Amino acid sequence: MALADYKRDMEGCSRCSSCKWVPFNQIKGWRFAKNCPSICRYNFHAYSGSGKLIIGNSILEGRSELNDAITEIVFRCQLCGACDAACKVYRDDIDLTEILLELRAHCIEQGQLIVEHMAVIDALKREDNVLGEPKDKRGEWAEGLAVKDINAEQCEVIFHAGCRYSYDPDLRDTVRGAVQLMLAAGADVGIAGKEESCCGGRAYELGYRGEAENYADDLLSRVKASGAKTLVTACADGFAHLRYLYPRMGKELPCEVLHITQYLARMVEQGKLRLSKEVPMLVTYHDPCHLGRMGEPFLTDWKEDKLQRPMSLKRSGRKGIFDEPRALLTSIPGIELTEMERIREYAWCCGAGGGVYEAFPDFATWTAQERLEEASATGAEALATACPWCVRVFRDAAAETGMDLPIYDLVDLALISAGIAEPAKV
Repeated sequence: MALADYKRDMEGCSRCSSCKWVPFNQIKGWRFAKNCPSICRYNFHAYSGSGKLIIGNSILEGRSELNDAITEIVFRCQLCGACDAACKVYRDDIDLTEILLELRAHCIEQGQLIVEHMAVIDALKREDNVLGEPKDKRGEWAEGLAVKDINAEQCEVIFHAGCRYSYDPDLRDTVRGAVQLMLAAGADVGIAGKEESCCGGRAYELGYRGEAENYADDLLSRVKASGAKTLVTACADGFAHLRYLYPRMGKELPCEVLHITQYLARMVEQGKLRLSKEVPMLVTYHDPCHLGRMGEPFLTDWKEDKLQRPMSLKRSGRKGIFDEPRALLTSIPGIELTEMERIREYAWCCGAGGGVYEAFPDFATWTAQERLEEASATGAEALATACPWCVRVFRDAAAETGMDLPIYDLVDLALISAGIAEPAKV
């Protein structure tokens, strides 16, 4: 697809500004009624979903040209999908998220590049990860774990750690713990170790389509060779890309793709994993964008009139992963869940997605702080989530503001309840 393929979508925008708000029948209070970090932070229509449709259409018609200022507006966006989910409530013939992605790819094609994103892509090409860390250290997180090497033997379940989990020292116990829980449930787990590469999804979101294709091919070939029936990842970003982007590129994996929260919730339900130790805590849960509304499976690229597109084939955000993380959380004895106002497909973004964390860290922190304020308003003793990027930016934002709100990955809490780890304030 290309930007021109979405011209009717862009022309069809009715400028209603619904993309800026949680759908009205879902609003619980004025303070947390908005849904788009970009328009909230910069307060100029061009930063909204609708504004970017105007930009895209104007460029296509030759009424305006790309420049550094416009490019920066395009990329000051987490690609969280909140505008799309809200728009779809009123207009199911506009695919807003796809247009935002095509607009970024158009910027790259025209040579309008963000310097910080170029560094990410250079790191990816050099070390096969978006953090630029040494390739040969990628598998060090798994040292001592009884897992198979899929480069040498086959397995039933592949665990794909992802870039952030592989290298972030603060998340080392979490990613190791995810595999320990899988092993405790009796899984035959294999990893690629130092040969694991980025899934390529971040490159796609930054507009670098060729790089994304290359990494998809690499992962696809490894999965085929492993003979695995299931791939599990603890990275919400990777999950969304494997579940939606890969099939859309014609590179669907020949196995079931699950997020770690889905897998663990299934093991608990089947009685293969026991979470019996009490964790007395009032917790609120943050829906990661890529696990929630962006975690829908790929359905189809509808080629006909979108006004005739069946509801079952539109990407509404409602088919993401919302129930299993909550089921896992509430299966832990002593945990009490209290919800924020913006949840599920209408959740506020953590701030780290779409290249914002790398290029505009102040914006990422501002977005995370907004979510932390919403979490604190529930009276919760801790915030739990299910994505390493969310955990990273929340902990950074909390430390910067001095907010005393512990941030947990759901795996951390499951580890405590399984008796594998001791409680710790993080």
